Amino acid sequence: MNIALDLRFVNDHFPGIGRYAFSLASALVALDTSHRFIFIVTRDAPNRRPVLNTRYDLTSLMRSPKARALAAPHPFSIAGQIALPALLRLARADVYHAPYYVFPYVSLPCPAVVTLYDIIPRLFPRESSLRARLFFDLSVRMALRSAQRIVTSSHCSREDIVRVYRVRASRIDVVYGAADGRFRPAEPATTAAVRARHQLPETFALCVTSDKPHKNVDTLVKAWRLSATGQRDDSPWLILAGHRGRGLLTFDHSRIRDLGPIAEADLPALYGSATLFIYPSRYEGFGLPPLEAMACGAPVICSRTGSLPEVVGDAALLADPDDPHALAAAIDQAFADPTLRAALRAAGLERAASFSWQRAAQETVAVYERVCR
Repeated sequence: MNIALDLRFVNDHFPGIGRYAFSLASALVALDTSHRFIFIVTRDAPNRRPVLNTRYDLTSLMRSPKARALAAPHPFSIAGQIALPALLRLARADVYHAPYYVFPYVSLPCPAVVTLYDIIPRLFPRESSLRARLFFDLSVRMALRSAQRIVTSSHCSREDIVRVYRVRASRIDVVYGAADGRFRPAEPATTAAVRARHQLPETFALCVTSDKPHKNVDTLVKAWRLSATGQRDDSPWLILAGHRGRGLLTFDHSRIRDLGPIAEADLPALYGSATLFIYPSRYEGFGLPPLEAMACGAPVICSRTGSLPEVVGDAALLADPDDPHALAAAIDQAFADPTLRAALRAAGLERAASFSWQRAAQETVAVYERVCR
């Protein structure tokens, strides 16, 4: 079977989708399978060669004897919409997998699979402009109508897609992602170097997230101020990190600091350095940061909403993301009890190890095979 996977979204403009597509592609070529893979890349392919600070190395990926590259125009261009079906026909693709909801909705010469991670613009409409919401809704409806199978990242997301878009649950396959293999407890020298580079204190709670409203950083800050931990004169620090659409966050609390975007290479040691990792998001289609933190040995507190309980299982403390007092109580409980933190650390490492890209690739290939049958 010739399986076409669209990697045109593997670039730094699509950090989550790019990571998913690249991780899946890497795991697919590592499988013991007779299937062949056609990886669709853009003609300019900004990340095809390994360069400093580039997140993905597509060049190494293309060295696999099971894979070949197919250059296509940009997916958002009219040329990209028109040319791709013809290219897939020439490549004799048996199935096409779109990791994003924008793809040619008509004239594809083979069955299509689309990955829809979540429907956050529908669930949190105030976070997007009217134009963005209309584009999302129209594109998703067309993608769901055109694809033979839909892959999503959690049972929570599948239920939301079924409820909002009236799609039959039997058309949707849940395939969990995983933390990349580089997310593991770091060597002491690496940890020390990252601590020094970012001037990290000895004891701190960490939250790696964007500044989108549903990520709920405001409630975390409020909970930190309410907590006994955050009110002590010698209190630990709350360290925030992640992409910022509106500049670095500022606070009137002397022990809260925003690092902003962090280099990918520093993330494992940053997670592992934290006394506690807190993820207060109101909703996630999967929720990768808590899983990455667990894989690096950080004890985790996260929200009890969305897919997060499904992902972390019993390996994290759960709190209501809309109740800062409950979140503050969980913070105090974790900081006051080193035995609890050690138990969470051990449980988190075990939980993170139960997710793997190898299994995700195997389950995704099963989706392709089901479509072609």
